[in-house]
Amino acid sequence: MSTNDPYAGERLKLSPFYPRASVLNIREAWSAWNGYKFAEYYYDAEYEYFCVRNQCATYDICPMQKYLVKGRDAEAMLNRMVTRDITKLKLNRVTYVVWCTDEGRLVDDGTIFKLASDEFMLTCGSSCIAWLRMSTYGFDEVNVFDVTDDIAALSFQGPTSCAVLKEMGLEGIEQAKPFDILRFPFHGDTLMVSRTGFTGDLGYELWISPGLALELWDELYSAGEDYGIQPFGEAATNMARLEAGFIMPDMEFNEALKTVHFEHDQTPFELNLGWLVDFSKPHFNGRRALLEEKKRGPKYTLTRLDIEGNKPAEGSYLYGDRNCKKKEIGYVTSAMWSPAVKANIALAMIRTDCLQGEIWAEIYYEKELRHYQKVARCTVKDKPFWSPPRARATPPPDY
Repeated sequence: MSTNDPYAGERLKLSPFYPRASVLNIREAWSAWNGYKFAEYYYDAEYEYFCVRNQCATYDICPMQKYLVKGRDAEAMLNRMVTRDITKLKLNRVTYVVWCTDEGRLVDDGTIFKLASDEFMLTCGSSCIAWLRMSTYGFDEVNVFDVTDDIAALSFQGPTSCAVLKEMGLEGIEQAKPFDILRFPFHGDTLMVSRTGFTGDLGYELWISPGLALELWDELYSAGEDYGIQPFGEAATNMARLEAGFIMPDMEFNEALKTVHFEHDQTPFELNLGWLVDFSKPHFNGRRALLEEKKRGPKYTLTRLDIEGNKPAEGSYLYGDRNCKKKEIGYVTSAMWSPAVKANIALAMIRTDCLQGEIWAEIYYEKELRHYQKVARCTVKDKPFWSPPRARATPPPDY
């Protein structure tokens, strides 16, 4: 019998953590992310969400795209590409960034790690190697390498995460400030730890060579045994990031290079990310278009909403009157009943000129195979729904 697999090139890749994660995925709830087999959930999404909010949990981010940008022109090239001023980023620090087309439409968002004066790592949700290499045009001393498969990474989030890392022997981890990068010796190699994450809570991301991934998993889970450590998947991640008010591709924004219809992509100002656009620095992609938009104001603004009742407003249209007779003024991008906040929350794109008026959501829901409709008042919220002090405290509380 032939052992050749005619579909080998189409099969999903397995994360270096897969041998451990697959044992814990008792529901076999897998999906795909950037060509990797990826957990939608392991046991139950809400259970995993509560682990993140009350204990600590791991999220496999090996499929996240990772690019090494090296060379004397690395900083200048990245500063030309993204809207934020990268020259202000200090060594061993991380910053959140977005980058745009010349029309000011969002290509993607991600994080930049400054590893050395001439070496940076950019991470993002979707493949961006072609855009990065195109962005090197005009810069002689810079190279971009796709290191996605060369680095194993775990997001480790929750109130007991720091206590577990201390138990694991990472001396001084409690002194890491948000967006700091620390390094620790690990089995003859180096474990890089950044105080970063996508849950809005206390948390870290652990970066190691793939050959040591299982050792990292085993030692982390051994140290976390008394702290309630569990894995969590994409479903729980989406719940946590919505409470934190973080944007998600294919929900809050469409990547400009993948968008077909006119203005079905978004700008940083529409996504309420104007604070990431620094017009005081030299020219960057989309500067002229974004400057014009700042002067006239964005057509839509991503807005946090507290919605009356307990029926999530997923996919809802928004109106300026209770009877929903006027033309709709916006639409909900993400919604949920928040267990931690005890509120019906949502992110929504709303016409900027309608933000000062009344906002009503037309909600459709199902109950025992019957469909219902209700109209609920929406209240605009200026701050994230979930932002505990421990997420910013240094050192964090010792649970």
